[in-house]
Amino acid sequence: MGFEEAEIRYDSRPLGSSFSIPSDFLMDVPTAVLISGGGTTLKNLLAVRKEGNLPADIRLVISSSASAKGLDFATAEGIATAVVQKSKYPSDEDYSQAIFDPCRERGIGLVVMAGFLKHVLIPEDYEGRVINIHPSLIPAFCGPGMYGRRVHQAAIDKGVHFSGCTVHFVDNHYDNGPIILQRSCPVEPTDTAETLAARVFEEECLALPEAIRKIASK
Repeated sequence: MGFEEAEIRYDSRPLGSSFSIPSDFLMDVPTAVLISGGGTTLKNLLAVRKEGNLPADIRLVISSSASAKGLDFATAEGIATAVVQKSKYPSDEDYSQAIFDPCRERGIGLVVMAGFLKHVLIPEDYEGRVINIHPSLIPAFCGPGMYGRRVHQAAIDKGVHFSGCTVHFVDNHYDNGPIILQRSCPVEPTDTAETLAARVFEEECLALPEAIRKIASK
């Protein structure tokens, strides 16, 4: 196994060797993207979409923060946006409803958590239709409080030789749910959290579109 890709799994069962599917053969999946910050993952998805390699019709961007820069980018791209702040809802159930009602209204078939930092309960009608990308090789360096630079610093502090990213289906627990695929990269002796984050993000930019293509092919 090289640095490029770790074992691919779907529903926690090995799929075998990697494969690619011509995007012309795939139906565009009505998609919502959930963000909390700058929207760099959203930007990558839209760039891949413009290249014709992403079977996703991104119809909605929902942010957990009104100040997220990714909202401006989405608006400039003509994508509908919404801000749903968890502090304004009395319960997890109410917050979940506020997230998923706009998705239902727009016929969203796939919800992508792209740097979304809030815990959300997944309603029954969206089970198996929400995915997340996490900047580590789950089950390593994941769970509550493990996000952003914290993940990469933890990997460095542990002394691991490899890190990477994981795309997985989302359930009601942090960084849990069946793994769709993982991509790995080396951790260099001179790495800082910032340099490792940049290397892992390169893998994220490949992993998430590939995961969406796999889902669209099902």
